[in-house]
Amino acid sequence: MAPTILLVFLLLMNFFPSLTLSESTSFGFPSFTFRNLTLLGDSHLKNGVIGLTREIGVPSSSSGSLIYENPIRFFDQESNTTASFSTSFSFSINNLNSGSFGDGLTFFLSPDNQTLGSPGGYLGLVNSSQPKKNKFLAIEFDTRLDTEFNDPNGNHVGLDIDELDSIITADAVLQNIDLKSGNLITAWIDYKNDLRVFNVFLSYSTLKPPTPLLSVDIDLSHYLNDDMFVGFSASTEGSTEVHLIHSWRFKTFGFLPVRPKSHPHNVSDSTVTVISELPVSNSTKKHHNRLGLGLGIAGPAFFFVVLAVFSYVSVKKWKDMRVEKGLKAGILTGPSEFSYRELYVATRGFHSSRIIGSGAFGNVYKAIFVSSGVVGAVKRSKHSHEGKTEFLAELSIIAGLRHKNLVQLQGWCAEKGELLLVYEFMPNGSLDKVLHPEPENDILLTWSHRQNIAIGLASVLAYLHQECEQQVIHRDIKTSNIMLDGNFNPRLGDFGLARLMDHDKSPVSTLTAGTMGYLAPEYLQYGKATEKTDVFSYGVVILEVACGRRPIEREVNRQKLVNLVDWVWGLHGEGRIVEAADKRLNGDFKEEEMRKLLLVGLSCAHPDSAERPSIRRVLQILNNEVDLIAVPKTKPSLVFSCSLTVEDIVSDDEESKTTA
Repeated sequence: MAPTILLVFLLLMNFFPSLTLSESTSFGFPSFTFRNLTLLGDSHLKNGVIGLTREIGVPSSSSGSLIYENPIRFFDQESNTTASFSTSFSFSINNLNSGSFGDGLTFFLSPDNQTLGSPGGYLGLVNSSQPKKNKFLAIEFDTRLDTEFNDPNGNHVGLDIDELDSIITADAVLQNIDLKSGNLITAWIDYKNDLRVFNVFLSYSTLKPPTPLLSVDIDLSHYLNDDMFVGFSASTEGSTEVHLIHSWRFKTFGFLPVRPKSHPHNVSDSTVTVISELPVSNSTKKHHNRLGLGLGIAGPAFFFVVLAVFSYVSVKKWKDMRVEKGLKAGILTGPSEFSYRELYVATRGFHSSRIIGSGAFGNVYKAIFVSSGVVGAVKRSKHSHEGKTEFLAELSIIAGLRHKNLVQLQGWCAEKGELLLVYEFMPNGSLDKVLHPEPENDILLTWSHRQNIAIGLASVLAYLHQECEQQVIHRDIKTSNIMLDGNFNPRLGDFGLARLMDHDKSPVSTLTAGTMGYLAPEYLQYGKATEKTDVFSYGVVILEVACGRRPIEREVNRQKLVNLVDWVWGLHGEGRIVEAADKRLNGDFKEEEMRKLLLVGLSCAHPDSAERPSIRRVLQILNNEVDLIAVPKTKPSLVFSCSLTVEDIVSDDEESKTTA
């Protein structure tokens, strides 16, 4: 039987060789979304094109980078092989002002997935204060002559390794290319490790030229000895140059398959023990031969039948459980999972005295974790109206959001038919309670606090709208959903109504959700949530911050309802907009700054969504990087067939005055 068992074992090892093969990488972006990409600095996505620097009409200093989010293997230790690589991309360098130019863009490889350098001649690749910190291999497309880095001219291509003083450069004019022309340019960059040759080609067409613009014999294996990240960077300094990446393809190749590792149970001639045959009869030998042959065939067959059945059962079970397990795993990679008992004890059994806020999705309790001394906020949500799996899917993405102006999710618990979310505790509560305090609350937001709130909220919305892998439409931006930390910095919270969508997809169309008074007119009419509906809500919040008045409130001693947007617009029409400022500030602000904030609020609350600025432009205005948008003296009107009355709106608004 020993030879028969040995035969079965050899057959099985034949079916399962211990091979290790290094895989090459290949990807392509005919146009861009945020999927699989990281945008840093001033880089942004617009209509499927990545802008690496700011698009504004006045000279500014800017830097940004675009990085493929997955590391790429360039060296295989098993075969001691360095990969070759090839990339092609289309780019354009436009100029909003013909007399303003610089500084250029780069394609780079780096071990760091957070590569972002300084503006100006540093090309968004090198930090001016620590010029030796960033490690990279880059091709620069330089549009400004910088003597500090020994540039030959303001229209060249160069190979850079760990510094911006290029190893070799070539004038783009040699292939009749003007980098600053604004035309679409295609670049091909090839490195063949076996030939130790590095080539760069440029063309206005999509046909690769027969000869390279830049060619150098170089061994890059010393630099490509680890997993690397690939991407682009660009910068400006006092110019209006715009750097755009339109499409991108990349691949590695040249890895060799690794020879099978020797297995401790593999059999060779030197390890086979020869067993001398005992004298047996012919009939017994024939019987054993038949038996051996039968086992030799049936053994592997039986093994694979069992394997197939086991695989089918396992895959079916996995398919049944993959959604919830996958979602929980996604959440577990970020916030922690709490037990129900932990949260029950920390909130004193969800005692009413621990309630610090309430909303459409449940109460919020102050939680004190005695063992660690940490204080948190626990939202107790019951979701009978939507599937637990759907909510976990939404939560698993939101849990991955990271921004200094977001209330960070610390943990979660899904037990006893409830979903409990644990957030940072915000000692100053909600913006709503500070702006409209109870008599016993004497906190007054200073003008600098209010400006900081406006800028911080714009920053986090720009992150949600333009910098996340999937665009996040919040749908419920209001002062009660904006929390204030110990330094009165704003933290946007309550994503219970948020919706996720791909950046290149149509607006979300749902039943209208949100809070009356903050909702855009087109959202009320059509139920389509877009980034511009969030911008409208932001505008109302900004007016509320500047004026200290609610979006809709009754005049003192009168039954007349006053709409905040209409009221401020009326003062603007009379040339008295600064009079809308919160009287509690006692004039302790600069009039021009107050006027700017009020006009930004009105431009965001424009009835026509097409006339509202993007939140990124709002951020640029507040940071004094671009000029204000002109706001008409008379509020434009849109005609909708809407059955809602002002009284309906106020009624709904008063019912929803809660804190998150």
